[in-house]
Parts: sequence; structure tokens; C-alpha cells
Amino acid sequence: MTCLVRLWLGVALASGACHCPPPARPPADSPAVAAPPTVDSLLLTTPAGVEVWFTAARTDADSAGAGCLERVLEIRRDGRRIPVPLLYTGTVPRLVNDSTIEAPIWLHCRPGNVYQVSLTSGHPVRVR
Repeated sequence: MTCLVRLWLGVALASGACHCPPPARPPADSPAVAAPPTVDSLLLTTPAGVEVWFTAARTDADSAGAGCLERVLEIRRDGRRIPVPLLYTGTVPRLVNDSTIEAPIWLHCRPGNVYQVSLTSGHPVRVR
């Protein structure tokens, strides 16, 4: 770009000569997209007092367009909050033993691979 073109662009922008149309607004009759609830929900408590919670959420839709809510798991123990990374699910996890839970990962409102999650570290490992 030549210096003259840069100078012209700078002057045009500074003077307000370049007018961009405002972003389009959706029609008044279009349905509003509901924000996912952010209320934490206690799912289970182990005999040792470790708690498993649903925390953050995302909305998604299946191939037919039916919507669902996919939630993130969090482990709470000894005053700490341990997030379970990248494991959105739509079902309550199952307690496997005193140190492990199991839950399927969800994508597009469908359960997929099953993961076991350490109640100590929050680390998920695919088991099937």
C-alpha cells in the first residue's frame, strides 16, 4: 500500500467518511435463545464426604434440532474445587468406588464414550 493510500484511509476514517451499517438486529418475532442455567447442582456425595456437582453448562442440539443442556462436572473435597476438564455430560455420574466416578461424554445431545474420573485429581480416562 502506498503512502498516499494510507494517508487517504487515515483521513477518511478520522473524518467519519467511512460509514458502516449497524449490525442487523433479529426480527422482533424471532425466539430468544435462553442462557444455560449457571446454578450449581449437587449430584452425589460419597461415603467419605466427597461431593460431585454440575457447574457450568452449554446448550446444544441433536441432528433433528431438539435441544438439550450439557453440564460440566466439579469435585468438591477438603474445601477445594476440582474441575473435571472437557467432560460435558447430560446424565448424573455413577459412583464406581470410593475414588472414582463414571460418566459418558455428551456431544450434540448424545452420550458417547464413557469416562472414569478420579475423585482426587478430577482427571478423566476413557474406559469404553
